[in-house]
Amino acid sequence: MKKILLMMAFAVISLTAYSQDIFGTWITESGDGNVEIYENNGKVFGKIVWLKKGPDTKDTHNPDAKLKERKLIGVNLLSGLTKKGDKYEGGKIYDPKSGKTYKCAIWLDGKELKVRGILGIFHSTQTWKRK
Repeated sequence: MKKILLMMAFAVISLTAYSQDIFGTWITESGDGNVEIYENNGKVFGKIVWLKKGPDTKDTHNPDAKLKERKLIGVNLLSGLTKKGDKYEGGKIYDPKSGKTYKCAIWLDGKELKVRGILGIFHSTQTWKRK
């Protein structure tokens, strides 16, 4: 009986730890893309892994003429975030719909991921769902 209770407690702890993890694939608020969040050299990034418009969708709004023809699949929307308390901050978010880059912060809110783009004192926050 003690073994069963111990195994159940371990399973609950494991599930709780997993639910607090930002890493994995997330569906954007609009539902038109999926972003995989991963860590590299102590920094957090998020790259596009699926687009509703298809895998050949180009980065046409990028202000750098050399990048307008690149495919968006594989492009990092999120870059350079570091953990500070319950949030990941100090990074950037790229908006392929406008071609603009903003400061960024992300954090878990229950089972959802809050993604905030920041420009000066203004900000906009999206809610992403786990895939």
